[in-house]
Amino acid sequence: AQVKIFLIASPEVRARRRYEELKSKGLEVSYDELLKQIIERDKLDSSREIAPLVKAEDAIEIDSSNLSVEEVVQKILEIVKERCSLNLKKVVR
Repeated sequence: AQVKIFLIASPEVRARRRYEELKSKGLEVSYDELLKQIIERDKLDSSREIAPLVKAEDAIEIDSSNLSVEEVVQKILEIVKERCSLNLKKVVR
């Protein structure tokens, strides 16, 4: 792939986002329990023997902890445009 993005956010932010999403659907949830589940899931995902969740060496990491969805999309679009532009320049030469 010409562009690889590895999107991250702190467990606390991800738990808050999930908490707000579930509450908006009328579900009773515990922030602390969600945070615990996310931390456990991260540990399992990154340490599993087959296909562990790890950033590819050539991936660009974006921390979305302090970004809105729109800001994340904008950042990714900027990266894609820049990478595609650089690759196009290599082909034209």
